[in-house]
Amino acid sequence: MRRLPLALMAAAIVVAAGAGALAQTRVRTETVRPPLAAETAPSRKQQAATAPNASAPEIITDLSRLPAPVALMRERILAAAQSGRLDRLVAVMRANDLMPIFSLNDDKDPIAYWKANYPDSEGVEILATVIDILDAGFVHVDAGTPQEIFLWPYFARMPLKELTPEQKVELFKIVTGADYRDMLDFGAYNFYRLGIGADGTWHFFVTGD
Repeated sequence: MRRLPLALMAAAIVVAAGAGALAQTRVRTETVRPPLAAETAPSRKQQAATAPNASAPEIITDLSRLPAPVALMRERILAAAQSGRLDRLVAVMRANDLMPIFSLNDDKDPIAYWKANYPDSEGVEILATVIDILDAGFVHVDAGTPQEIFLWPYFARMPLKELTPEQKVELFKIVTGADYRDMLDFGAYNFYRLGIGADGTWHFFVTGD
């Protein structure tokens, strides 16, 4: 216990000796912060599950407005779905640098996941869902940012209570009336959505909130 005061006295002497030098040279300090994008950029799973914006973006039905890489990926996905073979759709998924998100859980095998969710059709029903979704209108969101995405169907960013009668008919090509009522209670579209980046990367085909 007697050594502690001596140590403190020694430290005080060192600090006092350096005080003059510090007083002569003022060092400007600066707080280093990470780039804003690194702080706020959502993960791919967060992006896939994003709730509708307060103000809905423009609904696009003109496919000529798609960038060439996005249009090409859409056609590849459609062709695989129309083949009726789950493995062909998975082959398109695996052609990406990153596997598109197909589940918000930790599922590893898309075919096993789809078969588990649609056992009566051995998963093939999901291919019809892909086609119905890509035949719907889409929205272009977060343009000019790293999160830029072309998103199908546009209902994923629409307030469901504001749908016109014509839009409700389009929605019922994808979901049932019972699904629609559940979504109204939930407050948002929560069925399958599909996102392709501006560079043609297929990012997700996922259901959930």
